[in-house]
Amino acid sequence: MNITTMQRRKVALIAVLVILAVSLGYVALRSGPLAPVAVTTADVENRTLRPALFGVGTIDAERIYHVGPTFAGRVRRLTVNVGDRVVAGQLIGEMDPVDLDDRLSAQVSAVRGAETSVSEANARRTHAAAEADRYESLLEARATSEEVLAAKRQDLVVAEAAAATARSNLDRMRSDYAGLQSQRGNLRLVAPASGIVTLREVEPGAAVAGGQTVIEIIDPASLWVNVRFDQVSSAGLMAGLPARVQLRSRDGEVLRGRVLRIEPRADAVTEETLVKVVFDTLPVPLPPLGEYVEVTVDLAPLPDGPVVPNAAVRRQGDSIGVWRLEDGEPVFVPVTPGKSDLDGQVQILRGLSEGDTIIVYSERELSVSSSISIVERIPGVTP
Repeated sequence: MNITTMQRRKVALIAVLVILAVSLGYVALRSGPLAPVAVTTADVENRTLRPALFGVGTIDAERIYHVGPTFAGRVRRLTVNVGDRVVAGQLIGEMDPVDLDDRLSAQVSAVRGAETSVSEANARRTHAAAEADRYESLLEARATSEEVLAAKRQDLVVAEAAAATARSNLDRMRSDYAGLQSQRGNLRLVAPASGIVTLREVEPGAAVAGGQTVIEIIDPASLWVNVRFDQVSSAGLMAGLPARVQLRSRDGEVLRGRVLRIEPRADAVTEETLVKVVFDTLPVPLPPLGEYVEVTVDLAPLPDGPVVPNAAVRRQGDSIGVWRLEDGEPVFVPVTPGKSDLDGQVQILRGLSEGDTIIVYSERELSVSSSISIVERIPGVTP
C-alpha cells in the first residue's frame, strides 16, 4: 500500500516536470531568445518618385516702411492706429515744433538784415566805382595825382570785397532758413506708400530720437514667407517650383505659392538654406507678420526606378542596405539610396531590382542567423 502511493507520487512529479519542460521549451521557441523574429515585408516597386522638401518659416513682407522724424523731438499727435489702411502722402502724425517756429522767425529777421547789408555793400561798391572813374578822368586832365587815383582804386577793391562778403552771408542765411523750413516740413509724418499700419511704436507726448520709428507700414501686396530648408536635402531646389503653405492659425487650409528666390547667403550655424516663397493669391484675411507656417516644395520628379519604404533601409557597420528575403531567409544586401519623398519612400540607385521582397519592420534587430516569422503588423512597431 505504501509502495504504491510512493510510486504514484513519483509518476505525478515526473509528469509535472515533463509538462514544465515542454512549456518552457514552447515559450523559448515562441517568445524567448530562440523564437523567430516577427517581420513585415514589402515588394520592391519600380515607379516614379517625386521628392519634396519640408520647411518651417514665418510670414514677412518685402516692402516695410518705417516712418519717423529726422531729428529728436516730441510726438504731438498721431492720426492712425494699428490695422488702419493708409494711402501714399496721407498725414499720419505730427511732431511738436518746440522752439523751431521761433528759430524760423529769428532766421527770417537774419535774412532780411543780410539783404540790407548786401544793398548797402552794393551801394558803397557803386560809389567807389564812380569815384575811381571820376579820378581817372581828372588824372587825364592833370587835375589830380596818381597817388589819389590809386587810393580811389583801392577803395573800389575794398568795396567789392565787402559786397562779396555780404552776398556770401546772405546765401548762408538763406541756406540756414531753407534747412529750418525743411525741418519744419519733416515735423509732418507722411505715409511714403499705400499700405497697412502694423506697428505704432510710441504714443503722443513721447520723446523720440532722430531716425527712430514711430509708425510702421507694410505693403500687403508684398507679403511673402521666409523659409528654412535643410542643406543636405535641398539639392534640386530652384526658383519657380510650386509650394504648399499651411498657416498655423488655419489648420487644414493649404495655400498655393511658388519659390521666388534662394538667398545667396545661407545660415552657417543651423546649416539651412534660406528661401523666399510668395503666394499665388494673397490669403484673406491677411495673416499677422511673424506667424509660423509650414511649407512643402515639390521638386522635379525622378525617373522610374526601384522604390522601397524608408524604414527598410538599415545600417550594418559601415554599410547601408536592406534585408532581402532569399528562400525565406534574411540576407543583408548593400544598396545605394537616392532621394526620398515626404511619404517615406526612397529610391534605390543600386542593389535591388523590381519584385525583390524586403523586410520593412522587424520586432528586434536582425542578423544573418535570425529566424523570421512574417506577419501583417507588429504592434508598437508598424505604424
